[in-house]
Amino acid sequence: MEERVTLTFRDLKLAGLLDLPADAGSKPFAAFMVLHGFGGHKNGGSARLGARMLRDLGYATLRIDMPGCGESEGERGRVICLEQVECVKLALDFLGQRPDIDSKRLGLMGSSFGGAVSVYAAGTDERVAAVISCGGWGDGEKKFRDQHPTPEAWARFTKMLADGREHRQRTGKSLMVQRFDIVPIPERLRAGMSAGGHMEFPAETAQSMFDFRAIDVVANIAPRPLLLLHAANDSVTPTVQSIDLFQRAGQPTDLILLSDVDHFTFGENNPRVDSVVSGWLKKYFPA
Repeated sequence: MEERVTLTFRDLKLAGLLDLPADAGSKPFAAFMVLHGFGGHKNGGSARLGARMLRDLGYATLRIDMPGCGESEGERGRVICLEQVECVKLALDFLGQRPDIDSKRLGLMGSSFGGAVSVYAAGTDERVAAVISCGGWGDGEKKFRDQHPTPEAWARFTKMLADGREHRQRTGKSLMVQRFDIVPIPERLRAGMSAGGHMEFPAETAQSMFDFRAIDVVANIAPRPLLLLHAANDSVTPTVQSIDLFQRAGQPTDLILLSDVDHFTFGENNPRVDSVVSGWLKKYFPA
């Protein structure tokens, strides 16, 4: 029951897919917006497989390509955190107006970058009834310090940010930077990235991530349920990011660290992940 949909963000058309459970039409469904990761798209492994899992559990799902990503309009690779939060709120508007969707039971689920945006959006919009963040982060500066751990690596990263600001001021144009200069990913994990995802971004993308602090609003989610999933030894987003979010969150919040997965958790087809998520949903947000 997959339906292509279009949302409008400012003057940009965003491509989306709404997927309803097999018994569509029998009742208004609880729904999840499933957010893709950094520079990815709605058909990337984590978003697609995560949405399939939720649909099979009885939830409607909505995936959209964020501005500049996938089939959506916008400057290619211009990925700005707060703009994606705005897009989530547009998606909530869209879902809330559908007669086949229960407007009081709208959830968010995101991986990595999408997990961070999900937490921030839920912390600033009371329409979100439940949140699942997988491998997300709450403090952009601290995340980057851990991802560029040596003095030399940190100096290169902060110089890239400064060069981006200077280039923009001097030319009025963006300085383009390489994906792995923003977020290093070990070679062994790169196959888990979305095929066709962006490999180059304007420096403003890195600055927006550096400034982004979902940790400042995570406490606002309570008493709505929050699940923080993270690989116990995440090779991309430091595991401490979800631990820090948990320590700042209210209740009910669960933090689950998984020992047999790495960063691209939903894309690994791990049955334990499905079991953990379905058990949590059954308790806190049943379909």
